[in-house]
Parts: sequence; C-alpha cells; structure tokens
Amino acid sequence: MAALNTLIEPRLYRKISSRIPILCVDLIITDEFGKYLLVKRKNHPLRGQYWVVGGRVLLGEKPEAAAHRKAVEEIGLELVSPRMVGIMSDVFNRNRFERCECHTVSIVYKGFVENGSIKLDSQSSEYQWADNLPKRFMERLEAFDTIC
Repeated sequence: MAALNTLIEPRLYRKISSRIPILCVDLIITDEFGKYLLVKRKNHPLRGQYWVVGGRVLLGEKPEAAAHRKAVEEIGLELVSPRMVGIMSDVFNRNRFERCECHTVSIVYKGFVENGSIKLDSQSSEYQWADNLPKRFMERLEAFDTIC
C-alpha cells in the first residue's frame, strides 16, 4: 500500500503526540571517509542542535520507504543501500508546536548518498559531516549490531 499524504491539523497532532509515541525513521548517513551527515534543526524538538536526518512515518508507508522519502525531502539526495541497524526511543519536553512531552520511537537505518549537492529543506539551517553521532542519539540507540 502506498503512503497516504496525511497532514494532521496542528491542534490534533499536539493532542496525539502528547498521548502516544510517534513512529519515525532516523538515518545514519555516512560518506566514503566514515563521517556522519548531521543537520542543524530549525524546529523543536532539538531546535538549534545537530541531528541525523529523519522524521515521521506516514500512514500506510513502509519504514524503508519513509527512510528514502526523508532523505529526498530533507537533503535532496537518494539514500543508497539502507539497512536497518536499530531502534531509538526518546522523550522530549517540547515538540514542534509547544511545550509538551512527546515520545518518538525511530527505526534507524544506515546508508549513504550518491555524490551530489545537498539541498536542505525548511527544517534545517545547515549541515556538517561529523566524526561522531550526537551523544543523545547514541545514548538512546538500541543497535542490532555494531553500526559505527
């Protein structure tokens, strides 16, 4: 089944996200030198911090399809050879809309992107290739095997 383009009205999304976990994908994208692509977030949670590319899985969407979609949407490049490497769960004290507790559960994929220019969407202000993944990410990641 193809994913449905399901935009949720902000007031309803606030209510939903304050009561149940939201399913997401997070992408560990590496380059040929083993560095990790991180984007600086414009929105909460984690506004102003560098984080991995990722986001919500849409209704009817397979997680791997969401991983491909998020790469194209957020950085303008195709995700190549993704493999599921773990699960990451986190609780934030602020979501995109307001100060309220929200819980995300992410299926984590590792892959790389083909050569090309990174084109950030409106959710990120800049990007960097880093030697390490964010500490908070690593503390919450339950990896299936060694990923780094």
